[in-house]
Amino acid sequence: MGERVGKSVGKRVGKRKGGRRTSPLVVAGRTIAVGVSLAVIGTSGVTWYTYKSLTTGLTTSNALAQVQKGAPPHLDNSVNLLLIGLDSRKDMNGNDLPPQFVQDDLQAGGSSDIGGYNTNTLIVLHIPANGGKVTALSIPRDDYVQTSGADGKMHKIKEAYGIAKASAESKLAGKGLSKAQLEQQSRDVGRAATLATVQNFLGIPIDHFAEVNLLGFYDIAQAVGPVQVCLNHATSDPNETGQGSGFKGAAGINTLNATQSLAFVRQRHNLPNGDLDRTHRQQAFISSVEYKLKNEGIFNDLGKMQDLFNVVKKDVVIDSQLNILDFAQQATNLTGGNVEFNTLPISGFKTIGGEDVNTVDPALIKREVQQLFGHDPAPAPADPSSSSPSASSPSVPSSSSSSSETVDVYNGSSVTGAAADESKSLVAMGYKAGRIDKATTHPKSTAVTYGTGAKDGAQAIAAKYGTTAEASSQVPAGHIEITLGTTYTTPAGTAPAPAAAASSTADPSAALPMQGPPVKMGGIPCVN
Repeated sequence: MGERVGKSVGKRVGKRKGGRRTSPLVVAGRTIAVGVSLAVIGTSGVTWYTYKSLTTGLTTSNALAQVQKGAPPHLDNSVNLLLIGLDSRKDMNGNDLPPQFVQDDLQAGGSSDIGGYNTNTLIVLHIPANGGKVTALSIPRDDYVQTSGADGKMHKIKEAYGIAKASAESKLAGKGLSKAQLEQQSRDVGRAATLATVQNFLGIPIDHFAEVNLLGFYDIAQAVGPVQVCLNHATSDPNETGQGSGFKGAAGINTLNATQSLAFVRQRHNLPNGDLDRTHRQQAFISSVEYKLKNEGIFNDLGKMQDLFNVVKKDVVIDSQLNILDFAQQATNLTGGNVEFNTLPISGFKTIGGEDVNTVDPALIKREVQQLFGHDPAPAPADPSSSSPSASSPSVPSSSSSSSETVDVYNGSSVTGAAADESKSLVAMGYKAGRIDKATTHPKSTAVTYGTGAKDGAQAIAAKYGTTAEASSQVPAGHIEITLGTTYTTPAGTAPAPAAAASSTADPSAALPMQGPPVKMGGIPCVN
């Protein structure tokens, strides 16, 4: 923390170092300042002097360096940038924001502890090396995944940051650090955990990141001025009990000030799809702000741009390897309306440990995101020999990290044929079919164990069943054993109907069935 971005000007953005529903607040709209402001610099013919004046004072972090050591390889010079919206009512040094300000201006409750350090916004921007369309993927905050960091257990993906930060803070507490140093160093551990979790979940390398906090969104919305958004239907979310956002909007165009903008991206009650609709609002708000800035000529006015960037840099943390000028020159499509937002699909909902979570299919998501992001400008030709697989030789995608692992399924449940059905499902996900039999033990919950070399695949499968994977010397190398528990029930279904509609198009980017329709930049999109 504390390094200034001007020191890394010579480093090209496309090069990698080393050669290669509980919390009430989601504030992903604040990420507009990160993505748009980075792109602003590259669209204005900025001189070195202007660049220095604009970027001096930005806070940087080294959290990404350790994460990149174990990252999947790049296939080209495309860039994957993770936008992190941190749900915290504290400033950069860990000081509480004024309670009255949080309660009245942010309408986010009066306590600084509400929301903790959840990353309620996670958006990956994929910027092609050839300057083509930028693809943005939002990860629903309640996705139940294998996390990296302090405990490495299954959690909602938003919790990876806070869990790792709390563990680090406890270990650093006796080392004589100031409050600000303790906050900064423990946050870096939280960032690293989030970056590694996302990288492992999607199976893609994260090249850069930018983080903005709750206060940052409000400051940015104030600086940008009234923003117009569009609603499909009239809606309201009363804040009488302190749980709502306080937002009230009419069908059609609504003009919002900073407080109303925050309420707009916070609302989750009285929406048809709850948190998932709120994710679409995050995307729509980013589009609306970009559209406003472009129409008002902010991108071509260095004075106005500097005013906006002065707000951004006091609330934003970026990785120490990111050269903003280089990034902006490569990412001009961020301000050209050539960005499409999609939301990664979920497979259903579940209650685990008293909390509502989204269940996901990690193997499917990893395989399809790798395909979507891994080939610029086009996917590699398919192997003709694998185009017509036989029933005895299931097709295994080459991008799947689980393709060499054999899965043995044992039925410890009362559901007839469950082991065979689960084996077929796992083969469809890219695993090799192994033994299918009755279980000799009958655990209550489904158990997943693995032998040498099968850890990654086992963790992905464990996520499917909402459990954790355990290593076992009794399991052969390269094998994963699944024992269906007594509480096992036949899966209720997969992706919602809108996702199937999205996957029917000819666009390769639609190969992964997304959660709801895409949100496109270049205007004021209407959402729920």
